[in-house]
Amino acid sequence: MGIALSTAGVTFGYAVETTKGTRPTSGYIDIPDIKEIPEMNPEPETLETTTLSETEYKTYIEGLKDLGGALSFLANYTKELETVWSALVSAYETAKGSELAVWFEVKHPDLDKSVFFTGQPSAMGLPAMGVNAVLETNLYITPTNAPAWNTKSTTAA
Repeated sequence: MGIALSTAGVTFGYAVETTKGTRPTSGYIDIPDIKEIPEMNPEPETLETTTLSETEYKTYIEGLKDLGGALSFLANYTKELETVWSALVSAYETAKGSELAVWFEVKHPDLDKSVFFTGQPSAMGLPAMGVNAVLETNLYITPTNAPAWNTKSTTAA
């Protein structure tokens, strides 16, 4: 039986590639105050392949996976988050103009690899507010490639 892992210490960061199509291996900037990271393990569609010769069961092959569009990351709304997210959106716009991508990394302290994907961050809007509540916001990133496990980045200076 395996040992269950805690989510304590998980970080979420971004880096802009310096060479088109090459994932950065270091220099990821931590996005602070993240509370929830969405699941990136979608069920593949199943495509029916049943032929007339089948007499009892339908047959299938695996189809495409769908992340469902923009991913939502829940965060505490802080001044630091606002500053970092604004810098991220600006970095994305600059990178886009140079045909470079922004890479995101979900790093777990107890796993050997991280999950990486490229994406387009959306500017923050005004979050919902209620009486006697923590101010939280949803941060949206639209993936532009499939999330994949790879060697963890090295820590930024």
